[in-house]
Amino acid sequence: MTRRMKTLSAVALVLLGALTLAYINRSNIIIAAVGFAQRMAVSTEPNRPVNWEDGSTWQGNGEKPPNIVVILTDDMGFNDVSTYGGGLIETPHIDALADEGVLFANGYAGSAVCSTSRAMLLTGRYSTRFGFEFTPAPNAFAPILRQLTHVDPMPRKFRFPESLENTTGNDLPFAARGLPPEEITLAEELRKSGYRTLHIGKWHLGRDPLLRPRAQGFDESLMMEGGLYLPVDSPEVANARNEFAVLDKVQWEIMSYAVSFNDSNRFEPDSYLTDYFTDEAVKAIAANKDQPFFLYLAHWGIHTPLQATRQDFEAVGDSFPNHRTRVYAGMIRAVDRSVGRVVQALKDNGIDENTLIIFTSDNGGANYIGMPDINKPYRGWKLSFFEGGTHVPFVMRWPNQLKGGTTYPYAISHLDIMPTALGAASQSPQAELIDGVNLLPHLSGQITAPPHDILIWREGHYQAILSDGWKMQRSASPEMVRLFNLEQDPFEKSDLSAARGDKVAELGRLLDAHNDRQADPMWPSNVEIPIWIDKSLGDQPTLDDDFIYWPN
Repeated sequence: MTRRMKTLSAVALVLLGALTLAYINRSNIIIAAVGFAQRMAVSTEPNRPVNWEDGSTWQGNGEKPPNIVVILTDDMGFNDVSTYGGGLIETPHIDALADEGVLFANGYAGSAVCSTSRAMLLTGRYSTRFGFEFTPAPNAFAPILRQLTHVDPMPRKFRFPESLENTTGNDLPFAARGLPPEEITLAEELRKSGYRTLHIGKWHLGRDPLLRPRAQGFDESLMMEGGLYLPVDSPEVANARNEFAVLDKVQWEIMSYAVSFNDSNRFEPDSYLTDYFTDEAVKAIAANKDQPFFLYLAHWGIHTPLQATRQDFEAVGDSFPNHRTRVYAGMIRAVDRSVGRVVQALKDNGIDENTLIIFTSDNGGANYIGMPDINKPYRGWKLSFFEGGTHVPFVMRWPNQLKGGTTYPYAISHLDIMPTALGAASQSPQAELIDGVNLLPHLSGQITAPPHDILIWREGHYQAILSDGWKMQRSASPEMVRLFNLEQDPFEKSDLSAARGDKVAELGRLLDAHNDRQADPMWPSNVEIPIWIDKSLGDQPTLDDDFIYWPN
């Protein structure tokens, strides 16, 4: 063999090796390419101070209306709050809200996913009434997942139904996929009666200028624009990557550390995101202490990516089964600390007694973080209509108005937050049809009947209904009906659909009647995500394990 031939052979071997390595690591290459394109498309400026406007003094007649503070966490499991019976760590500040207010034993999210829950919370209406059925995602999302699913180690794959493969989102751009401007939000209602309206944190209801917080009733908005709690290489952060979850890998590559204030350019926060949002909430409360205000503090915590401060990571101790669980516990500690600091800010400014605080989570804990007990004792996860996906922490506190240490047993919903907040402000919703209920007469004992005869959850063909203690889930793909008597079986262990065909038919008629009154989706579902019911992605699920498909 000549030297030239040897050289060509060596080059060929190197190229073959490189191609083989690229094939083996093609998921990482795809993700890295997406991340690079994302970073090139947007820029983030250095931190800048946030100056909240002085809310001035209440000029209205009569008694000053109460302040309204809604604290919404992200993906917080029922078992993440210690007052509900367990959890990884104690959550003393959230527990104190319950001790001093009302703990809802059966508080439900509007949906089992973040975006639609938020739309329902702010409008008091089922989001399907105005076509907001699926979480907004760019058109490129499904093709990327289609490539990644080929190398996903999970035994059950993402699905891309043939009928959905060529849809383009009804020609609705990604930025325009959100809460329609004609819907009336809680912020718009309260601002009309003289409230200052303040948003801090996650939005996820559209990125078009007409859909952002300040166009939807908020006077000021400090908006999350990225998704990292701290830069990945910060010496102050403890990171936990979940290699078993494709979506987790994507997040680490595409997310940035960024916010905007009142629709400014993106800039970096100056601390761990949960603490940063809390710092700014404390400042916003001080600036508006003399004026009735509505503060919507929509934390990103404890959503992935799993990042805790080093301080919280060390403070929770080392008695956890693995590193990611310890990081997650540190994230819970930061959220709990935030609740305590908000309450203390209200006290420091002399307005605690005249403030209604509502605390809840947008949906249940996610299976892709790989922790088995976050929704305990309930089955299921975020992206499922089992109780683990929708049965969430829910607390209200209003000194001298709501009796402290009370547990309310009946089912209530995110739909009720808007009419309840308006009731506290002596207002009524202006929308023609509100699905939520003002809970204050129920909590005072003025009304003794349950607030709801029916609660419904819908995500395309996957739907659920709760009526008179009976809960039915059904889907078309795979074709399935499950029926549970929650009064006798609150943890959904015994499917009674075969034995109680009469109840299946009754609930089916109620669900069909509801569907007949909903709008068509404003954009289509283009992917179906497999969700195991009883195993997290870290528990090595198999094709034999029970599952549902979540359309999005």
